[in-house]
Amino acid sequence: MRARRRPRGKATAVTGFVEGRVRARHDWAPGLVTLTIEARAEPFTPGQFLSLGLEVAQTRLFRSYSVASAPGAPLEFLLTEVGGGQLSPALIRAEPGTTVLVEPKPQGFFTLDWVPDAEELWMVATGTGLAPFLSMLRAGVALARFPRVVVVHGVREARHLAHAEELRALSRATEGRVRVVPIVSRDPDPGDALRGRVTSALADGSLEARAGLELSPARSHVLLCGNPAMIAEMQAALAARGLVRHRVRRPGHVSAEKYWD
Repeated sequence: MRARRRPRGKATAVTGFVEGRVRARHDWAPGLVTLTIEARAEPFTPGQFLSLGLEVAQTRLFRSYSVASAPGAPLEFLLTEVGGGQLSPALIRAEPGTTVLVEPKPQGFFTLDWVPDAEELWMVATGTGLAPFLSMLRAGVALARFPRVVVVHGVREARHLAHAEELRALSRATEGRVRVVPIVSRDPDPGDALRGRVTSALADGSLEARAGLELSPARSHVLLCGNPAMIAEMQAALAARGLVRHRVRRPGHVSAEKYWD
C-alpha cells in the first residue's frame, strides 16, 4: 500500500475542479471542524481523498483531505488548522453557503481493497487521521470483512476527540465488535481516555488492555493514519512483535497513510 504525504495548501492554476458549497459545519474545538460539502464528485472508495480549494488573496489554493463520509452520503471532511498554512485557516472558517472548489476525481490507495483478511482490524489514528476510518465504518465495509475492529484515536486534548460519541454509539450498537480506545497526550483531565501517546500506550500494555485484545501477526492487521512520527514509531514497535509492513507482493500486517494534521 502506497503512503502519501499531503501537501499543505499550495498555489496552483487549478483546472478540473467543480464548485461545491458548504452545507453544514460542526465545531469540535477551536481550529477543529467537520464540514459537510455539497458537490458533484465521482464515486469513491472509503479511505480515498479529494482535493478542496479556495481562492485566497486572488490565488487559488488546494489541499488533499480524506473523505469522512460513506459513499452516497453528503461529503464530510474532518479538518484542522495547520500552523502557518494559507488554506486551512480560511477553509475551517467557511460558513454554510460558502463556495468551495472540489476536485471531483477521488484518489488514493488507503482502502480495504488492499488489506488481507484478518480476525481483528486495528485502526490507529492521530488527529484528523481518523477521517478515512470514519468512512470505512460508516460505509459498513470494515465490519463486513472483519469480525472485530479496534479504533484507536490519539489527540492532544480531550476536546479534540472528534466524533467520539458516534464511535461509542457504534460500539454499543455492534455489541462490542467495534472497540474504541481514545488516547489523550497533553490534557490533565483526559476523562475516560488513556493518558499518554499512542506509542507509549502500546509499549506499556494499556492499549491492548483497554481494547481487550492482543496484537498478533496470526490474527491482526493494523492501519496507521496520521503523524509520520507516530507511524514510524508504531511500525518499528509492531515489527519487533512480528507485525511487518504489508505489500501487495509481500503480504504483511501493517498499512499506513502519512500526513500532518
